[in-house]
Amino acid sequence: MIVHLPHLSFMKFGICNEVFEGWSIDDSIRFVAETGYDAIEIAPFTLAQYVTEVSFSERDRIRKLANDNGIMVSAIHWVLIKTEGLYMTHTDPVIRQKTSDYFCDLVDFCSDLGAGKIVVGSPKLRNLLPGVSFEQAWDLAKETFMPAIKRAEDKGVTICFEPLAPSETDFINTAEQAIEFVGQCDSSSFKIILDVKAMCSELKSIPEIIKDSHPNFAYFHCNDANLKGPGFGEVDFLPIFKSLKEVNYNGFASVEVFDFEEGPKRIAQDSLRYMKEVLANCE
Repeated sequence: MIVHLPHLSFMKFGICNEVFEGWSIDDSIRFVAETGYDAIEIAPFTLAQYVTEVSFSERDRIRKLANDNGIMVSAIHWVLIKTEGLYMTHTDPVIRQKTSDYFCDLVDFCSDLGAGKIVVGSPKLRNLLPGVSFEQAWDLAKETFMPAIKRAEDKGVTICFEPLAPSETDFINTAEQAIEFVGQCDSSSFKIILDVKAMCSELKSIPEIIKDSHPNFAYFHCNDANLKGPGFGEVDFLPIFKSLKEVNYNGFASVEVFDFEEGPKRIAQDSLRYMKEVLANCE
């Protein structure tokens, strides 16, 4: 069933493509557009192990295919999955340099797709290594990101660092910490992303986090604490969307799920229907 509720949005809706397990990128783009989304968010590992293996002509083809179907690529995410030998907070300068160089490659890839945002979570590749303090990791991560931030400024891309729950990582767990981390780099191309599932682990309420984080977040992930899509669990999105409206957020709200039990079509359709119904009640 295709969702054709009126688009009343002060923000736009997207969905991450890894939910379409086994689908080609072409079929995913067409279905996302037909369902009524504004954008698709791409996990590079669904295309190749490394973005450097995706030719410029293929990047351009994907961008044009999305545009021809009336949507865009909003962002890339899950950017270090399936890569090898990369680590944001490693003490080995060779590993950090390799990671830093790859972040620059990701900026180029993102720009070539016509996307404006790179979501960086990668909890297992930023955890504190034995003998490394939080303060040391902080400085090492900053050093790793700086070249890519400069590249992002030149390319018109924003890197969005993601605070994640303590159950996922021991490096930067709250939006407040993440804002402090990106703030030290003093660049409009380095912001944070807010993710509903991750915010469920914080002591603050989600509406409070949204208000306190504005204008330092540049992207938003919609999901539930149960790892499913919006509307598939107990999280009430009405106060969340009302808070996004109050801070005049006009970017993308993108569906990112981790439990694919319901299948891609139902996840995509029902998530969008729920979000649009909630949004209508914000007007």
